[in-house]
Amino acid sequence: MAKRIIISGGGTGGHIFPAIAIANALKKMDAKTEILFVGATGRMEMEKVPAAGYQIIGLDIQGFQRSGLAKNLLLPFKIIGSLLKSFKIIKNFKPDAIVGVGGYASGPLLYAASLKKVPYLIQEQNSYAGVTNKFLGKRAKKICVAFDRMDKFFPADKIIKTGNPVRESAIDVEDKKEEAINFFELDPNKKTVLVVGGSLGASTLNNSMLAGLETFKESQVQLIWQTGKFYYKNIIERYGNQSKAEGIRIYEFLDRMDLAFAAADVIISRAGAGTIAELCLVNKPVVLVPSPNVAEDHQTKNANALVINEAAILIVDRHAESELVDQTMKLLKDEAKMLSLSQNISKMGLAKADELIAKEVINIAS
Repeated sequence: MAKRIIISGGGTGGHIFPAIAIANALKKMDAKTEILFVGATGRMEMEKVPAAGYQIIGLDIQGFQRSGLAKNLLLPFKIIGSLLKSFKIIKNFKPDAIVGVGGYASGPLLYAASLKKVPYLIQEQNSYAGVTNKFLGKRAKKICVAFDRMDKFFPADKIIKTGNPVRESAIDVEDKKEEAINFFELDPNKKTVLVVGGSLGASTLNNSMLAGLETFKESQVQLIWQTGKFYYKNIIERYGNQSKAEGIRIYEFLDRMDLAFAAADVIISRAGAGTIAELCLVNKPVVLVPSPNVAEDHQTKNANALVINEAAILIVDRHAESELVDQTMKLLKDEAKMLSLSQNISKMGLAKADELIAKEVINIAS
């Protein structure tokens, strides 16, 4: 009999893309599997999930706002309302198992699942588990993780190291260097840096690129620069008239991430768990600038998991404007260091995480 699975979470692309990858893997195992997503109303998943062909129900839930505490006044009511709606969703859909991938909607739904005795699995993407997942982990059937030493957060007998699901289309970079150079209209004889700050963008990375733009030109280093949605218009108005010969390519969002990765000699990025999972499979030298604006500073902890294995360079956010471009140029001149970083990061890659997680979901649903 076909299984009925709920996948809960979202909020950012880093949660949504892995969730969809798990859903696709479940469908690949059994096309008759019925899947329902539960997300947060008004968040990105309410658009991305239907576009991927899946039904989604929204909960009116938000995270705790660290700035502007007045915004939290309605939070207790939203939590209670979301919990009640979660009970209703479980009653109506009758899931065999539930998957929580993180994000605002996961908490109420998994807590409701624990009270209704519905088996659930947590997919913990980060190297540092948040308060909600630590609490919910006590009653989870399985906890799929991407980093070592996670038994300090969860019961060791429930942990399975699967890695984080990635966008297969993004990491398919083998033998694409020439295609990538042609796609971005770059000079194959010059080095290329790729900067990605997520779908919304990262002000620190953008400001660092603006501050170092002349250095790129003077050094004859090419730049593929994803600004993100919030910053693109302003940057393109000020700097969008660059001569193609100068090798500066500015994009709001990169649809062909595989070609961007393939073209790059060095990649500059934030340190979200999903991004790191992809970078570990792309095998390029990486400079990470963790966002300080995340819960429990988990991006710094993610980045340090690579740094201690000499698999990445870390630049602290507050130092990025003055150091990032200079450190990147220094790295581009050190072929031995670039090779070492590439080799070390490749050892940390875990492929087929979506399939491994899907198998665990079916196991707990049986």
